[in-house]
Amino acid sequence: MHPHRLTAWAIFTAVAVGFAAPTFAGELPGAQTLASPHEFAALVAKLEAAVTEHKMAVVAKASASQGAAARGVKIPGNAVIMVFRNDYAVRMLEASVPAGIEAPLRFYVTENADGKASLTWRAPSAIFAPYGSAPLDKMAHELDPIFAAIARDAVR
Repeated sequence: MHPHRLTAWAIFTAVAVGFAAPTFAGELPGAQTLASPHEFAALVAKLEAAVTEHKMAVVAKASASQGAAARGVKIPGNAVIMVFRNDYAVRMLEASVPAGIEAPLRFYVTENADGKASLTWRAPSAIFAPYGSAPLDKMAHELDPIFAAIARDAVR
């Protein structure tokens, strides 16, 4: 097989397998996925409430399914909920300006084939580890249990 065709086939296969995967845990360092008993919209609402309950802030929200619906196209629900808090942002930037690209941290809500939804996030310690900064690592390890508690509370 021609090398370019082999490369194209490998890329196609990797993309196809990626779309077929039901969860993201294990694909990225620190990624965790929890199934919930809730439908998509309910899980998004519960997640936003849990973020507030744990004294963090929803900074932004993006949803391809909402955008598609606005065009009359139906796809399974998905939303990226971006979460952070200014005091953590200041500490992050004091520790590493390049790490600023990682904020806000994200939760990903996806609608499953059964109509229920799952919640995926990455541990802040895994996200910030590549920057090699002790103060940044300390902050990230403080955030790990907060993000885990937000996720746990959202899927209840």
